[in-house]
Amino acid sequence: MSGDGSRKRAEIHHEHRDVNGGWLRPSVFGVMDGLVSNFALIAGVAGGSDDTGVVILAGIAGLAAGAFSMAGGEYVSVASQRELALAEIDVERRELQRHPEAEEEELAQMYEAQGVAPDLAAQVARQVSRDPGRALVVHTRAELGVVPDDLPSPWVAAVSSFLAFTVGALLPLLPYLLGVTSLVASAAVSCLALFGAGVLVSRVTARNWWYSGLRQFAVGSVAAALTFGLGNLLGGMAL
Repeated sequence: MSGDGSRKRAEIHHEHRDVNGGWLRPSVFGVMDGLVSNFALIAGVAGGSDDTGVVILAGIAGLAAGAFSMAGGEYVSVASQRELALAEIDVERRELQRHPEAEEEELAQMYEAQGVAPDLAAQVARQVSRDPGRALVVHTRAELGVVPDDLPSPWVAAVSSFLAFTVGALLPLLPYLLGVTSLVASAAVSCLALFGAGVLVSRVTARNWWYSGLRQFAVGSVAAALTFGLGNLLGGMAL
């Protein structure tokens, strides 16, 4: 404590990664879904047809359909979640306006439940409740798990999902677009990308890089192998 009676603030020696960002989840799932689904689709079509043009058309169609579907789904999902949160925030705002004493007591009880002494909890709740804006933030965070000014954006989620899926779905298609007509080349690029994507995910999840990479490689490879076998079977039956 300094000579003027003020308390010295403790230094914060760590930072946390953003676990609720509007871009992270749709981006990660977009890349993974695009890579796995289009690799499997291309493998399935290639297993049933020797026509490279058909394989390329299927890959492009899978990329476009998946990207627009992912973007639309993310937009609707996040927009609905945001609308629900805003509706509940309005409920809390009205309660703070109509029953400020009851809301202050509720806040004090929350602090007590966290182990704060009753007198101190009441004092803190009283001080927080003096500022309606701050009180709303504290109540919504405690009761709803959201912050009014930090809700996820449906547009961020949709665009992130669209771009990520497109990148992932383009990789297994890329050898064909460059003139390499062998599924082996597509599979090699896809398998490397699967492992790399898994390693990249480990950077934000703290999972071992080799475990995350091998897990994603295994999931995508099995999906593609099964689809290739199905395409080969159906192609043989059609012939």
